[in-house]
Amino acid sequence: MDLDLTPEQDMLRQSVRGLCARHAPLSVVRQLEDDPVGYPAVFWEQLGELGLLGMTIPEAFGGSGMSMLDAAVVYQELGRALAPSPHLVSCVLSAGVIALDAPRPVQEEWLPKIAGGEAILTPAWLEPDGGFGPAGVRAVIAGGTVTGVKRHVLFAGAATRLLVLAREGDDIVLALVDPAGPGVTLTHQMTVASDTQYRVELNHAPASPVATGWHVWDEVMHDALILVAAQAVGGARYALEITTQYAKDRRQFDKPLGAFQSLAHYLADAVTAVDGAETLVYEAAWARSEGRPVDRVAPMAKLFAAKAFRDVTAMAQQIFGGVGFTLDYDIQLYFRRAKQLQLSWWNDRYLEELIAADVLDAV
Repeated sequence: MDLDLTPEQDMLRQSVRGLCARHAPLSVVRQLEDDPVGYPAVFWEQLGELGLLGMTIPEAFGGSGMSMLDAAVVYQELGRALAPSPHLVSCVLSAGVIALDAPRPVQEEWLPKIAGGEAILTPAWLEPDGGFGPAGVRAVIAGGTVTGVKRHVLFAGAATRLLVLAREGDDIVLALVDPAGPGVTLTHQMTVASDTQYRVELNHAPASPVATGWHVWDEVMHDALILVAAQAVGGARYALEITTQYAKDRRQFDKPLGAFQSLAHYLADAVTAVDGAETLVYEAAWARSEGRPVDRVAPMAKLFAAKAFRDVTAMAQQIFGGVGFTLDYDIQLYFRRAKQLQLSWWNDRYLEELIAADVLDAV
């Protein structure tokens, strides 16, 4: 079993890390907290220049056609930097739905625009008091319009189109809606991560269906789970690095914090969890790249990696002490985003249900 990156993947990692350092450092992350747009335009342009906006989009539609392993390398670096961008919602989820099930003319219209950065699409999926499964979708599409309320819609204020999940009889329909069009009201939400989320109220808003069936959303979400897990590993790894350095530098009773056995054991547990999460993420990415089933391993990767990110940053706050919660310290940025990531894109309970169903239904 070879867990080393190829030379090309290592170059990709270094390129993305350098890009994040230049155009999306933590100073920019701080500036964009609670920002209505939520991402730096120059960073988005540079992602396009490197071909990363279309990395999972087929080459026939202007994409790069990278493997899921390559994409996991990219997302680990995005997570390490906490880079704010609509990449997941536009280039992975929305593009994934269109590439998987949309008619050819829709693919030809939207996929090159997404890959080139000319268009940003974002899913409008979750509803108040709904849930993560198909039963939670209660917005209704009929007569070419959609009515309902969505929340936690990332980057809706900057989106070219919303990809709305709505119900048409017994079917789930995914349709494109213009966020600036009639019947659409956007309300900026405040979140624990201070990221850019919106409540979207739809009142007979014109909608153009592009795909049908919960299975389409479910399949694309499994790809997203792997990349979100990679993002969590990247964030956890960097949080652990700065905490370890703090434990070496900060002295108490004439010795470094890391010399205290209890704190050293915290760090030992943390590095074990992060290494385990990274291995699971790359197993899931490899399986997807090889065309193997990821029904179990993708939810496992997200469940374990997001929990590791949350636990590592919570431990880090214990080592930093009270100052870790102040705005002057970077660890609080990771602590807040770890919890947000754990709650987003299928939370722990829903992931456990998916894994349990796969285990119990196995022959």
